[in-house]
This record gives sequence, structure tokens and C-alpha cells, in this order.
Amino acid sequence: MKPTIDDASARQHAGEPSPVYQRNGYRHDRSHRSDITTVERQIAGLTNRLTQDLRVAWRQLHRTGPPLGLSRDLLIRALANQLQEESFGGVSRALRRRLQSLVGASEKGTTVVDPSLVLKAGTTLVRQWRGHTHTVLVHQDGFEHEGQRYRSLTAIAERITEAHWSGPRFFGLTRRARALAGAKAGR
Repeated sequence: MKPTIDDASARQHAGEPSPVYQRNGYRHDRSHRSDITTVERQIAGLTNRLTQDLRVAWRQLHRTGPPLGLSRDLLIRALANQLQEESFGGVSRALRRRLQSLVGASEKGTTVVDPSLVLKAGTTLVRQWRGHTHTVLVHQDGFEHEGQRYRSLTAIAERITEAHWSGPRFFGLTRRARALAGAKAGR
């Protein structure tokens, strides 16, 4: 008689799933959610379908053909996402509004540094570092520092400090820095 194996690595080599506990027991025990297995089966079935069948499914879903050049992989992923949204719900209204505001900011020519912070093109950021004043000009598609263009404030902060820094934090654009500045102004 073989002894029971409690070693997760031995179980993994034997092809068995390792026991990962969650609040309600084993992660791999999904009998409590039969709808998950249905969706998983439908998604797995997408990979077995012909590309032409996937395009027909796209047309039925969106009332138009898939974009030109859309790979089979992306087509499967998009259809799988739609199946999951139908079963479990989609994006919340709050997130949808936030995404729309970011799109609007982008169309107005502003730069999004952080989802909670949008900078208008033409804004100048100033930071003192080791006795030198550094200015950054905000553009629609990035930032300018000392005549050179950058895609992110983090790249500029790293160039200035020669260490890894969060760009928004380095330039004082975090919520915490704004709250401290507001508290100091209120004194």
C-alpha cells in the first residue's frame, strides 16, 4: 500500500492540481458554481470552432463584421469576454463614466498622468532637486524636459534622480501631496 502524498510538488508532478485554499475551500472545487463550468465550456468551445464560424458569431453579436486584420486569437478573446459579461455582468456604471471622462480628456488635448489626475497641455511642472530647478512642460502626447520628449513623468524623475521614482509622486501630483498642500493652505 502506497502512503498518501501530502507534498504539493509531488502532486504537481503526478499531474494533480495542488491544493490552494480560498474562503470556501479548494480553488479547484467549483461544484458550488455550476454557471462557471458552463461559461468555461463555452469559452473552450470557441477554440475548436473554425475562424469563419467565429466571424459569424461576431457579426451576430455586433451587427457588423470584425475589424480587418483582427487575429483569430483576439477574435476568440473578444467573444470569450462577451460570454463572461453576459454571465457575470459587465463594467460598472461608475467605471464606464470614468473611462468616458478619460476619453474626453484625451480628445480635448490633455495628458492623463493618473486616472484621478488629468493635466492640460501647456501646464508647467516645477521641482527643486539638489539645488537645481527642473521644469517639465506637459504636451498632448507626453512631456518635455530640457528639450527632450518623454512619454512619462517617471522617466523624467528617474533621469533627474538617477534612481527609480514615481513621476507623479516626484512632482507632487499624488492625492496625498494635494491633500497636504490643501491642509497647509487652510492654516
